[in-house]
Amino acid sequence: MASTTGSLRRYILTRLVLALPMVLILLTLVFLLMRVAPGNPIVAALGGHLSPQQLAARERSAGYDKPLIVQYWEYIRQALTGNLGTSLTDHRPVTQIIAVNGAATLELTVAAMFVAVIVGVPLGMLAARFRDTWFDAGSRLFGIVIYAAPVFFLGLLAQYVFGHELGWLPTSSEASVLVQANLQTHTNILLIDAMIDGRWGYVPDLLRHLVLPAMVLGLVIAGVIVRLVRVNVIQTMNADYVEAAQARGLRQRKVLVSHAFRNALVPIVTVMGLQVALLLSGAVLTEQTFNWPGIGNQLVNYLENRDYIAVQGIVTVFALAVVVISVLIDIVNAFIDPRVRY
Repeated sequence: MASTTGSLRRYILTRLVLALPMVLILLTLVFLLMRVAPGNPIVAALGGHLSPQQLAARERSAGYDKPLIVQYWEYIRQALTGNLGTSLTDHRPVTQIIAVNGAATLELTVAAMFVAVIVGVPLGMLAARFRDTWFDAGSRLFGIVIYAAPVFFLGLLAQYVFGHELGWLPTSSEASVLVQANLQTHTNILLIDAMIDGRWGYVPDLLRHLVLPAMVLGLVIAGVIVRLVRVNVIQTMNADYVEAAQARGLRQRKVLVSHAFRNALVPIVTVMGLQVALLLSGAVLTEQTFNWPGIGNQLVNYLENRDYIAVQGIVTVFALAVVVISVLIDIVNAFIDPRVRY
């Protein structure tokens, strides 16, 4: 037991140490990519709106008149201390943008992953259980078609059917105007804020606004999960320990869930974690389609306004989020499968 605990501790410590150069590499790539374009962010965003003297003053205050290597070390220092700059267009600190708009993206991401898991995992397991049947073929076809379909097309189709034709659900925004006007902000996640304030009457309105974007984004991710679960469960169903469990007379359901699915979890958790990182990094098309006030929607606005300081700060946070999620995936996998630790 002590050996197992020690190996897990060493693995976690090693993974955290290896994450440090990964963070440095990602920050360096962000810095270089933001400087590929000619000129500098101040001129790109404010050129034509300020006099040459005002532009020069802004460049000096932002440090863009310094040599590139000096700018690089300053950027690394500020990124590691949480100073990501201030937007040129709306003059908000990037940390505030992440806190407000990132909370909306986080809410949509969690809801979408919930939809993806409750749809994709059971379908994948049943497809593996009834391999080479009509159900298996239908599940595989669903996974391929739903993942290949453009997410904005699915969003527009859902808006037309459930919003315009049936009138069941709202097609844009995070909440109705009345709810947004009367709800106090605590966490910037409106569902949690409503619960904190005891505004339970607002919860149905918030859920109705969340259903369509979460369903569209979740079904796209479910297409990946269905095929992933099916393939890995089929592989483990052919393993010796599964055949031994079947020979002992265990029920097929128990064999499928407790033996085959459990031992297939490592690649499943890895890919699902990467999908979470992908969703957190914007879900841009979904947020644009449903006018969801998330970080992806905000990023598009900053790109259109050539506000590269805000873009650089947001992309930096995305890069750090990918590293954190990658480390968490490895730690979860180490708990699931002891072989990962060695």
